[in-house]
Amino acid sequence: MFLVTSRRKALAAGLLVLGAPLVALPAGAASPFELPPIDRIVQYQPKLPLQVLTADGVQIAQFGTERREYVPLDRMPRLLQQAVLAVEDTRFHEHGGVDPKGMARAALSMLTGGRRQGASTITQQLVRTMLLTHEFSVERKAKEIVLALRVEDALPKDRILEIYLNEIYLGQRAYGFASAARTYFGKAMDELSLAETAMLAGLPQNPHYANPVTNLQRATRRQHIVLERMLATGLINEAQAKKAKAEKLHIRPPGERAIQAPHVAEMARRVVVERFGTEAYSSGIKVVTSIDSKQQQAAHSALQRGLLAQDRRSPWRGPEARVSLPSGDGPAVHEAVLDALKAQRDDELLRLAVVLDASPKAVKVQLAQGERITLQGDGLNWARAALGAKARPGLKIERGSVIRVVQQGKRWSITQWPEAEAALVAMDPASGRVRALVGGFDFARQPFNHATQAWRQPGSAIKPLVYSAALESRIMPGTLVDDRPFTAANGWSPGNSGGTSQDAPLSLREALARSSNLVSVRVLQESGTTQARQWLSRFGLDATRQPDNLTLALGTGQVTPLQMTRAYATLANGGWLPEVVVVEKITDAQGKVLFEAPAPAERTDDNRAIPARNAWLSGDMLAEVTRSGTAASVQQRLRRPDLYGKTGTTDKAFDAWFAGYHPSLAAVVWVGHGSPRSLGPQESGSRTALPIWSDFMERALMGVPVAAAPPPPPGLDFAGNDWIYSEWREGGWVTDISDEKGVQLAGPPTLLDALREIFRP
Repeated sequence: MFLVTSRRKALAAGLLVLGAPLVALPAGAASPFELPPIDRIVQYQPKLPLQVLTADGVQIAQFGTERREYVPLDRMPRLLQQAVLAVEDTRFHEHGGVDPKGMARAALSMLTGGRRQGASTITQQLVRTMLLTHEFSVERKAKEIVLALRVEDALPKDRILEIYLNEIYLGQRAYGFASAARTYFGKAMDELSLAETAMLAGLPQNPHYANPVTNLQRATRRQHIVLERMLATGLINEAQAKKAKAEKLHIRPPGERAIQAPHVAEMARRVVVERFGTEAYSSGIKVVTSIDSKQQQAAHSALQRGLLAQDRRSPWRGPEARVSLPSGDGPAVHEAVLDALKAQRDDELLRLAVVLDASPKAVKVQLAQGERITLQGDGLNWARAALGAKARPGLKIERGSVIRVVQQGKRWSITQWPEAEAALVAMDPASGRVRALVGGFDFARQPFNHATQAWRQPGSAIKPLVYSAALESRIMPGTLVDDRPFTAANGWSPGNSGGTSQDAPLSLREALARSSNLVSVRVLQESGTTQARQWLSRFGLDATRQPDNLTLALGTGQVTPLQMTRAYATLANGGWLPEVVVVEKITDAQGKVLFEAPAPAERTDDNRAIPARNAWLSGDMLAEVTRSGTAASVQQRLRRPDLYGKTGTTDKAFDAWFAGYHPSLAAVVWVGHGSPRSLGPQESGSRTALPIWSDFMERALMGVPVAAAPPPPPGLDFAGNDWIYSEWREGGWVTDISDEKGVQLAGPPTLLDALREIFRP
């Protein structure tokens, strides 16, 4: 104790002895110390991180050691400036870089054993931050004083304050108040309340250990000091101070973002670093992506909701961990929970919690940020068996159990991290611009991008593309195909989902709506696997990854969700294969364009992937799937007929798909495990992937008028009960594919055919 007191007094004496003569020195006078140049402040060039933005200007991510948004002083809220000056340097506009009154006050406090007070002005803090160390010594303080005087001589006050407000470290890798506002509150500075402003203004003194994420109680105490200083200096009144102190702040958990697109951010980061190297992390490069912020949020939310719903159909797997808690329910328990959860990752959706009390009727928990909630009723249903006295030890929920909880509306429920993964990609069919991309449930837990890197079997989602190939082999939507059991020459014997089959043949249109495997295999057998594989490459699929046998009809090849989105976009836009664009533009810190994606190529008949009539017929059949087939819930739920798509489920439900489109937006959802295994006996494309797709499209198409059905392009005729290519009007198209009768071709039209055509509505 004696040593500490002596040291404080020595430092105080040093401040008094050295401070006065140094303050009196002219700014350009020689110094007894070796001093660094002040160029770094005078010619300030902030380290600006690599920023990734959506097409509509919303920030997705920053990459770099320092999070910073440079904001000129005239665009900073006046209240924030006043709050900082009130607590850090009240006489900023009066002194010349060093405040003798402040130094005397701090020294006196130290000599008399009072609370250690900050004697450093804004200018001194800036010098210490940018030019010196944080060592607490008389020599360092003396250097700080001399350098502060030189900076004040070189720069106007407003410029010094502007640099300070953009440069000062405020915890959680946030440099400057603009970055801190987004880091702690997810807001721009001009959106901050008085309470939030005061919280930020209190950070410069101890950003590491008194920020609201690390220690909310310390940060709150500092916030109250700021409010008291603002009150004392007349910036606010008693009522405003009282209201601000009572305001409950929502502190943004680490990692939470205004928009969730981490896989897109990583794709953009790799593109930039490959082109410009690691200097991009500090040179202020901006990447504008093709992502639409509202559609991205809709995709992210839909995917998370869908995976959580799928996971709830599997058994409860038990708490994540168990911690020892003190007895009772007082402050010691509160602190023990905060300490126990400090090293574990909280999540903005799946909130980390410790159970304080558990019974079959109610579970009381404390969240990682200290809030306490009680779960009851339906919120306990999933894990109710784990609340009983006879629950298995590994599953039991009891005091000290670490669990996850999720808020749905006003109700809290027990949840857990889902085991399955998913991906969703949405694309503008006309331009190939990716409007939404979600590569997995949680990037921090699993950064692998399932949207672009996961090669999985597409299952029945491939059938529309196989049928598109068949159209070029005279097999039309009205072609009747046997739906009876089938055995290939090599003994392979596929079946329909559920083991069903029909004695009567199905038309190609009906077979697609029902997703008949038996019909698809016979169609491929007739049209040929070689031609089908070549045709699939027109949709952007890798032909070498598709089997050269009849299993191709059931989707046993390898595709990625992004590839499937591009394929269905080709159907949506009338037959052109779009070039995929995610990175739209790259600019440097001065706004100079370093890269810009080319505009979509002009669409002509010469650069078509598939004929217009083929794309139209394929879409017309897909409309039947969403109207009356395996995806009928789509049109029923969204109440619009302009939706097209196909479910897909692989063998033993290893993969579940829905691929589809609206004329303005193609989207594909895949669900499966990272290491392929069954999703469960009751899972399928229609039950697992389709709800995610519908959820997303419902929000993405909100306000978009129902699109009129596109008219049939030239080259099609309606004959009998369905459309055919015009050249087969006089006969020659395949009417039947039958095991008994073989392939039957249509003959010339009869009188009855002519009468049907005349009187067709």
